[in-house]
Amino acid sequence: MSVTTNSISIGKKPNLITLTDAAVAKVAALISLEEDGEALVLRVAVKPGGCSGFSYDLYFDTEVADDDAISSFGDVRVAIDPASADHLKGSTLDYVDGLNGAGFTFSNPNATRSCGCGSSFS
Repeated sequence: MSVTTNSISIGKKPNLITLTDAAVAKVAALISLEEDGEALVLRVAVKPGGCSGFSYDLYFDTEVADDDAISSFGDVRVAIDPASADHLKGSTLDYVDGLNGAGFTFSNPNATRSCGCGSSFS
């Protein structure tokens, strides 16, 4: 897993999350398929739910709030809302594509436990 080192903080807060090169490449490819791709940010959020208490939520967003933490990884911008920030601080988002499937995965130092599917944590 290679971690991109060319990230810069654009918003008021420092980078809360790191994206690997594979995650940046996949997000950039997905954004390029969208009509309004240049205006999109990857929204990374934590929502209550899942079998372990919280679940990750990834989606493209055109709205950025003043209190969002915004980071840039090349052409990919990532937005994190204040309520999710404490849960995501120090996390790494990766994209894996293997025989068992493909998808985004989190390595989160704040998670004390996670479910078997890897989509929820506490």
